[in-house]
Amino acid sequence: MTAVAPVRIVLFTGKGGVGKSTVAAGTAAVSAAAGQRTLVLSTDAAHSLADAFGSPVGSEPTEVAPYLFVQQVDAQLRFEQSWAEIQGYLLSVLDVAGVDPVAAEELTVIPGAEEVLALLELRLHALSDEWDVIVVDCAPTAETLRLLALPEALGWYMARVFPTQQRVMKALRPVLSRAAGVPMPGGTVFDAIERLHAELDEVRALLSGPHASVRIVMTPETVVLAEARRSYTSLSLFGYRVDGVIANRVFPSQDADDWRAGWVMAQDAVLAQVDESFAGLPIWRSEYRPAEPVGVEDLRRLALELYDGHDPLAPPVGEGPFRVTRTTQGAVLHLSLPFVSRAEVGLARNGDELVVTVGSYRRLLTLPSGLARLRVAGARVEDGELRVRFREPMSSGQASPEGEGRRE
Repeated sequence: MTAVAPVRIVLFTGKGGVGKSTVAAGTAAVSAAAGQRTLVLSTDAAHSLADAFGSPVGSEPTEVAPYLFVQQVDAQLRFEQSWAEIQGYLLSVLDVAGVDPVAAEELTVIPGAEEVLALLELRLHALSDEWDVIVVDCAPTAETLRLLALPEALGWYMARVFPTQQRVMKALRPVLSRAAGVPMPGGTVFDAIERLHAELDEVRALLSGPHASVRIVMTPETVVLAEARRSYTSLSLFGYRVDGVIANRVFPSQDADDWRAGWVMAQDAVLAQVDESFAGLPIWRSEYRPAEPVGVEDLRRLALELYDGHDPLAPPVGEGPFRVTRTTQGAVLHLSLPFVSRAEVGLARNGDELVVTVGSYRRLLTLPSGLARLRVAGARVEDGELRVRFREPMSSGQASPEGEGRRE
């Protein structure tokens, strides 16, 4: 039996208004023109793919050109399918507590849940064997990072809190129901939570795998560059591979009048910082156009000029942002953290977990079994990555070498 080639997944993210949807749509148009079965999927609540393609687009894949399909995910429908049972239980509890029904409805909706659950649609498509390429037009940066971090956070809850909670609820259900009149969650509620976790875990595995990557779209502005740098750091922290940066809406330098010449100079200064900030990554530039590209052909031309002969769907090269190397004394865990200094990283060990904090983001890394039995001997931030040294546990009575277990 012939092996099925894995689907190539490319996610586009960036600050709102940088042209992310246009670039994602153009990349998909180039893919389809090459004969690849291509789906471009929008998980952004403020859909704009229909505007980019100049064609009606629905909540199911809509063909806009040969091999090219577009879908603007109906996040509300997906939310109802995946969250309805859990929400129903929460509403019943709030009803007993006397909470106003309208307020209760608001309280049982997790902020950002619709965008997160839209990724479940990506999972279904990736497993369907209907597509060679899936291009994802993500929500603006902050929502994307929250969206991509959720599966791992929910995994921690499911592995540690959920089993205990399930046992306690089973034991206390008869007592609490009679004493307080509070409805206890039934097995179907727990089943719904477990199913949601399993599906999101599959999403994470897909998006952090070797055939998926994230592409950051930005405009050459100082504020936008700062956010792009933060995105690169945070995406790396959570184990997602960034395979390129797109500088969009660059003013052409030729024949510029005095007004445009000022913009060209300002953009050139930022673009120099872009080259320095993302050294080692492909950096593609797209010139500002006199008219916004609309329609499949305009989008395809934009992408062909942008990638300038390079394959926009080439598999990511090199190692991912998370790896482990062996040493004669133990092992070293490497986690890519570009633009981060030693002082900005918090590190703690909790059983078989390593807790890494960078700014407002925290990642709970479940250590591979080969590392979990070792002790942390030290850590440092060097060459854009966090390096945590592990060594064999000390034998009884062995003195701890000076500085062991401290951040270097």
